[in-house]
Amino acid sequence: MGWWSERVVPTIIEHACNTGEMRRYRRRQCADLEGDVLEIGFGSGHNLAYLPAATNHLWAVEPSGRSWAYAQPRIEASPVPVTQAGLDGQALDLPDDRFDHALSTFTLCTIPDATAALEEIRRVLKPGGRFHFVEHGRSPDPKVARWQDRWDPMQQRLFGGCHANRDMTSLVEGAGFRIERMEHSQMKGPKTLGYVYEGVAVAP
Repeated sequence: MGWWSERVVPTIIEHACNTGEMRRYRRRQCADLEGDVLEIGFGSGHNLAYLPAATNHLWAVEPSGRSWAYAQPRIEASPVPVTQAGLDGQALDLPDDRFDHALSTFTLCTIPDATAALEEIRRVLKPGGRFHFVEHGRSPDPKVARWQDRWDPMQQRLFGGCHANRDMTSLVEGAGFRIERMEHSQMKGPKTLGYVYEGVAVAP
């Protein structure tokens, strides 16, 4: 990771991804977690505050050392044990059929090969395990989508490889998941960055 991605982007994310609006998304997506949970894109641990008592253990994948440093006070305060589970969601060093649930909040936009990461998540989930996600991505409005395509190269440079224009429904289904629930919303701010896919998908 370059200096900008390692030093600056985690600082931006620490604050921008912890607004009241973001916290509402996180709370909803964590509400039904239980058992052993894998989180892709742990970041600085914002989701720890919303893990239910039924969560036994969290395995966290996160490439940024600075984000791990931000996360330490939250890890120490969390009643749920946290284990570092690698740096790369595209290649998990974890066994098949291991986890009850998986979680991703505003992460798939940044992983270079999102399909590979989703296939890895499906692999490590138990049959019938659930993948809980909230991601920003491609707007169904053609005018907004065109602006997303134009802005995407700059978005990647400024925000550590983040893509503004990925169709999250197609990505999740294309990786072999069955979508159980999907909701769409528009966050406050620029429409190019704020179209949200929020849902739960089931591993076969």
